[in-house]
Amino acid sequence: MFKHVPNILTMCRFILIPPIFISIVNENYIAAFIFLTISGITDILDGFIARKFNFITNFGKLIDPLADKCTQLATLIALSFAGIIPYWILTLVFIKETIMVAGASFLYGKKLVVSSRWYGKLATVVFYIAIVTSLIVNYFEFALRIDIYIYYIALALTIFALLMYFKEFYQKGYVNKKDLSAEDREIISK
Repeated sequence: MFKHVPNILTMCRFILIPPIFISIVNENYIAAFIFLTISGITDILDGFIARKFNFITNFGKLIDPLADKCTQLATLIALSFAGIIPYWILTLVFIKETIMVAGASFLYGKKLVVSSRWYGKLATVVFYIAIVTSLIVNYFEFALRIDIYIYYIALALTIFALLMYFKEFYQKGYVNKKDLSAEDREIISK
């Protein structure tokens, strides 16, 4: 049972998406912050537990980034609906994530294990910082919208991550996992 804890924590992040969305749309920024923080803690815990106790699974490698993407997109949609961020930010992120999911699905179909890299994780973290900053700015009704500048940084990192994933995909080629050397299989699974 304990070996399933990371995946259970990941599934909890999906359950937290509706309360985050509803809280933002209803301008309850404190509740949104609390739910987002709980979601972030479960994200950190599931990765820590999976690595510490070697509970890493292919399911976890797929579902964990999907939970991140769904949480991020739902939150950005809510922020757009609430008029807190412009729709073009949401549109760019949506396009990037659609490309990433399509690419990951293609690779998975080729029996290649897909996992996130530091640049993808960095872009996600900066987006979360931007989102939390938006909640703070709107809760305290600050005139200075510093959150928008953080979104610009996050978008730049997101585009960089997309380019890096494309570069890695191109360098590895369209091969089946069984055709790779042990060293390449190890690199792909990291």
